[in-house]
Amino acid sequence: MEINYVYTKKRSEFGRHCLFTETTYPMSQDIYPNRSITANYVLQNPISRSVQCAAIVAEHEVNTVTAQYENRGMNHTEGGWPKDINIAEVEQTMRYRKKVEKDEMYIHTILQVSHSMEHCILQNNAVEIYEEYFNGPTLPAADTGVSGTVEKSTSRTVNVFRDPTGRAFPACHVSWSPNGGSRLAVAHCGLGFQRDRRTRGGAPVMLNSYIWEVENPNKPELILTPPSPLVCLEYNPKDPHCLVSGARDGRVGFWDTRRGSLPVDQSGLDVSHRDPASCVNWIASKSGSEYFSASTDGQVKWWDIRKLSEPLETLILDPGNKFTGTGAVVDTQQKISRALGASSLEYEPTIPTRFMVGTEKGYVINCNRKGKTPAEKLVSQYSAQIGPVHSLQRNPAFLKNFLTVGDWTARIWSEDVRESAIIWTGFHKVMLTAGTWSPTRFSVFYTTRVDGSLDVWDILQQQREPCLSVKVCDEPLRSLRVHEGGQLVAIGNDVGTTYLVELSENLAITHRNDKPLLTQMLERENRREKILEARMREIRLKGKTKPDVGPPLIDSQETAKASAGNTALLDQAENEFFQVVDQGLEKLDQRRVVAKQTDDDVDEVTETNKEAEPGENAPEINDDAAETGDESQDKVKREKGKQKKPKTEEGKGGGVGSKGGSKGKTGSESKGKKKKK
Repeated sequence: MEINYVYTKKRSEFGRHCLFTETTYPMSQDIYPNRSITANYVLQNPISRSVQCAAIVAEHEVNTVTAQYENRGMNHTEGGWPKDINIAEVEQTMRYRKKVEKDEMYIHTILQVSHSMEHCILQNNAVEIYEEYFNGPTLPAADTGVSGTVEKSTSRTVNVFRDPTGRAFPACHVSWSPNGGSRLAVAHCGLGFQRDRRTRGGAPVMLNSYIWEVENPNKPELILTPPSPLVCLEYNPKDPHCLVSGARDGRVGFWDTRRGSLPVDQSGLDVSHRDPASCVNWIASKSGSEYFSASTDGQVKWWDIRKLSEPLETLILDPGNKFTGTGAVVDTQQKISRALGASSLEYEPTIPTRFMVGTEKGYVINCNRKGKTPAEKLVSQYSAQIGPVHSLQRNPAFLKNFLTVGDWTARIWSEDVRESAIIWTGFHKVMLTAGTWSPTRFSVFYTTRVDGSLDVWDILQQQREPCLSVKVCDEPLRSLRVHEGGQLVAIGNDVGTTYLVELSENLAITHRNDKPLLTQMLERENRREKILEARMREIRLKGKTKPDVGPPLIDSQETAKASAGNTALLDQAENEFFQVVDQGLEKLDQRRVVAKQTDDDVDEVTETNKEAEPGENAPEINDDAAETGDESQDKVKREKGKQKKPKTEEGKGGGVGSKGGSKGKTGSESKGKKKKK
């Protein structure tokens, strides 16, 4: 790879001009030969010497001992039965087994055989039959029939193509030239609202797109200057000098690199798209001059580079109620006001009449150009992503399977299954921006993320995580395109820089058994999804047939009986419920009344004892009036203490008894107690 860089410098910075003059060579030192040393040397004439610059390599041969191999076989048959027993008869064999088990030597024989059997089992467990004895580099694909799992996937950044003006506008589209991929076309455009007025530094808007030579990242080979920034730029697959483009103002154009940096022809604004032309694609036609474009305004237009004054055909992406499943009559009248905006486009030259469109609402519409009516042109619809479908591409080897990239996942679909994808990645922490298949290794696809990472997926090796994840830059990645050789990947980011990344050989070479294994995987997943889809369809049909039977007639006797029975059961349940509630409330009230009456009885007994103490002790004090002094007083106190203790116990006993017999008291007794109080 030849790398050149031209340094420029002002003449004033070199300093004063140098003045050169002619002069003789001065003699600085003159060394004479030493005659005494001459006698020690012998003059040789002639002299021939040789010098070998390359390293000396020796060739050695080693013949190892040849291993002798021998094939042996073993046939295991059921034996050990006596001649008089028929093995096919179960009763005879069971009878003979029971007879052998009753023998005295049976247990000893089993114990002797168990030791050798246990030794064989332990020996089998000790040998690792899956051990890899030779850990070396992966053999080429021609020598091995399986994918290389030992070799580690690697990558390196080969070149970096930066915008010469230094203005940060996204590299929104990348295209390789058909002549071996020696050139790279990069379209720069900012689709943010009012972002194109001024750049970050206040400079005027940049309108240029570039064509780079892959081996010279210092200067673009050609600068394309369109009237409006280019959203997409695509090489002709047969002519490396012709390109078509879609601009931000909705116009499409034709470019020829041999005619300079201006477009050869452009469509008029009145016949172009209303929104930016988000994608363009060449069509396999006899003339090789036809292509079609799609835009977020919901239109697909076919063009001929020989006549861009008007489109050849226009299709509005308005499916109406065709895919809603309501069962109503399909609305054949298309309206651009309800059309689905196109965000990606897929066309396979081997199927010239079919193409696919990815929309901003996450749908993928399978279209047929040869349909007579608009309803026939929109064949089927897939609910692919949650948000816009950023990338859409068929598998190069399995055309029925296509890849969609959007929101946080990448999904692989089959045309035969519309309900769900057959293979999908897990949800990433950041959003995905682009994706594409590898043109050489059919099980590998690439995705780019907002955090500046490139993920390489190989669904034959692992499906839960990528086999290689590369941090390309810190800015969000926006576009992605793989070289036809499979090892070079061109990636554009949001600041206008395009990176050329080279991947390891194991991600680009197809092995012998890769295609059959991938075929089996896709067929298996397709079959599984079909079974699930059929089951879901049955469930939906059952749900639809139930309301069709209709509600039973109200006038019928059975309906009246059933409704009357249900009403009676409901009334009975309500009555039982309210009865239980009432019983609970009554019990609660009774407990409260009992507690209140108990407190009243305790208070009455205490007051009665207090009133009775002086009257009862008076005669005792009078009888003992003869006693005088301190002895009489002490005696009176002792008698009071003896009498007071049993009275208190009687009061407590009366309180407890009153609590238990409070229910049996009459109204007169309760009134008497109230009067005493």
